[in-house]
This record gives sequence, structure tokens and C-alpha cells, in this order.
Amino acid sequence: MRLLILGGGWFLGRAVAEQALQRGHQVTAFTRGKSGHDVPGATAIRGDRANARDLADLAQRGPYDAVVDTSGMTPNLVETSASALRYQVDHYVYVSTVNVYRGWPTEPLTDESPVRRWSPSSPPGESPADQYGREKAGCEETVSRILGADRTLLLRPAVIIGPHEYVGRIPWWLRRIAEGGMVLAPGTPDWPIQPIDVRDVARFALDSAERQMAGSCNLAAPIGSATFGNLLQACQDATGVPVVLEWVPHTFLQTEGVREWTELPLWRPYPGTWRVDAARARAAGLACRPLAETVADTWEWLRSGPTLDHERAAELGITPEREAAVLAAWANHRAG
Repeated sequence: MRLLILGGGWFLGRAVAEQALQRGHQVTAFTRGKSGHDVPGATAIRGDRANARDLADLAQRGPYDAVVDTSGMTPNLVETSASALRYQVDHYVYVSTVNVYRGWPTEPLTDESPVRRWSPSSPPGESPADQYGREKAGCEETVSRILGADRTLLLRPAVIIGPHEYVGRIPWWLRRIAEGGMVLAPGTPDWPIQPIDVRDVARFALDSAERQMAGSCNLAAPIGSATFGNLLQACQDATGVPVVLEWVPHTFLQTEGVREWTELPLWRPYPGTWRVDAARARAAGLACRPLAETVADTWEWLRSGPTLDHERAAELGITPEREAAVLAAWANHRAG
């Protein structure tokens, strides 16, 4: 298979390229070359998907049996690239997000949940997360319109983790656990979570491209397959550092103004955050490895040498001073 990856230097794009090469496919990765790095064995094409000339040159290098789009963030960019490639590609796999659902993260989701409506203007009071979901919904509409529903697969992953994670959610927890001491742990140890390994997402994307699957499906580990307690225990097992976990209720953390999702990565105390049903993908062959394996492999990657910096990595993590202050407030609250 001749495979084109739009964005093949970071995380998911990298995982797709590596696995495609292992399967014997001919891989082309189209990137700006400003971050990440090229995957050995893949043909690297430099260009900007906002530049019509760059995309025309990319299209002329076709045809391609399939494209996996891991970097389409706005409808305008997706329209430009999909239009340029529509006659040079048989099948288009667009990597979207569960943020496209109107109910995320406050409501449990299924493959049939209603999707946000795309509009070019921001509604009053729109949050960054809502904007992201609205833009990605517009991307879905755009690629489906240009390529046709029978040639398009929309993948809607929940939280993706694993080696080479540029945002750094699991890396942050691993590094924090490795420091030892008392660790601020959110909620309760039995709080269910369901992040999915990047390599499992890549495998399903490739399986889907090879079979030219169409439609849409969620990608997430099975509901109830892991807990936050499992995550932090896996971090201790991987690092070999035992810590004291101080589990602090969601409501208290909210009262203290702890920023969800960022100060304590993966902490978002809404009922739908970790209730994403991926029945359609499971029926099509999605398999998810244990969370402990993902955590251990991520730690091995972190220890293997210098990691590339990414602008989003600075978003995450509570400072030691802030963590100590919240823990002290919790101790006073319990004593009072």
C-alpha cells in the first residue's frame, strides 16, 4: 500500500509511519520539518498544508492508496489538503477527537452521540475545549464532503498516551512519582479512566486504511478497564519509587482552584470524561493493551535519552509549592 501521512513527525503520525513500514507499506510523510523528526524508511516531504503549491507538488507525487491525516486542525486547512488530494487518494482516514461530541466531557458517549454543529464564528462564552471540538467537527464535515462518505473514515479517539507523547500527561506523572514523597492524587483510587495507547490507535488506523473502512468510530480503552489508582501504581512500578499517595476529593480540589486537565494531568471530574463507548471500533478489531504496559514503555522511552521539546509540554503540571499548599489545606480541612 502507498500510504501518505499528513503530519508524520510527532507521536501518532510517527507511530503510524513506524507500523506501516513494519507491514511493508511504502510511506510518505508530509510535514513542515520544524519539529519532531523523520521516521527512518519513510519518504519525508517538506511543506505547509496551507500552501497550495506545496500541496499540488505532494499530489503530483501520488497516487496514494490511503492518507492518514493526523494534523488537520481547522476546516480551512483540511479543505485545502483534501481538495488537492481528492483525485490522488483512494481512501482518507481523518483523525478527529471525542471533543466533536456535544456531550463531551459531561455526558457518557457512544458512537451515535450527537456531534457539534460547525460554524465559522465562535459562540459567546465558548471555551478553548469547545472551540477545539467545533473546529474538528468542521474538519469532519469538510473531508466527508470533499472525498465522499464512502471514501472517508473519521476516527474519534479519547485521550491518547504512550511513548513519544509530546503533551506529556503520563510523562509528567512518571517524573512526579520518581521525585518521591507525598503525591497529590485526584479523587479516589477506584476512579475509572480509559486512555488509549498511541500504538493501538496507529494499528487500528492502518487496519482501517487497508480495509478501506468508512464511517466514524470512537477509540478508547474499554470502560472500567483501568482506574487512576492503577495509573499511579503503574508509575510507581515503572520508576521503582514508592510514594505516599494522598487522595483528595474532586470537590476539594475544585474549591482550591486546581486547574483540571493541566495542573493534575488527566484529572477532569465530569461523568462523561471516562465514559466513552467504542463498541463500533471493538467490533472492527480494536484491541487495547494494559495501561501498565503503556506506562512502563513510556518510562523506558523517557530514560532512553533526550526527548524533543514541544510547545504544549509547558501547559502541564502543578508546581511543588502549589502541590504542598493544596496538601496542607487538605490536612487542615481534615483536622478541622
